[in-house]
Amino acid sequence: MGLLFVEVLPRDAAAVLKCRRCRVDAASAGAILSKDFQGRLGRAYLFDRVVNITLGPNEDRYLITGLHTVNDIYCNCCQQILGWRYEKAYEESEKYKEGKFILEKARMWKEKVR
Repeated sequence: MGLLFVEVLPRDAAAVLKCRRCRVDAASAGAILSKDFQGRLGRAYLFDRVVNITLGPNEDRYLITGLHTVNDIYCNCCQQILGWRYEKAYEESEKYKEGKFILEKARMWKEKVR
């Protein structure tokens, strides 16, 4: 099986969002680009960068804002689905999402900085 490489995010001024199931780091709360997104389970956050994830296969999906090619993203440690990555947006107004990640709030646990 091999060793699992886990990236640990710095504990600076922002809280760290972690996988709710296994508590491995996923993203810095200070890196949230937008909180105005909707996931399968409710609110979701848009990020430029997330860590400790594995990408699923490309899949065309009709979302609230139209057709997109997306990849589901999974936790590296426990394989829990955490959200998705926008591979391609077909509408010109949605192109800014390409290459960005959605993490669903319901699948995250927030570790606050002390």
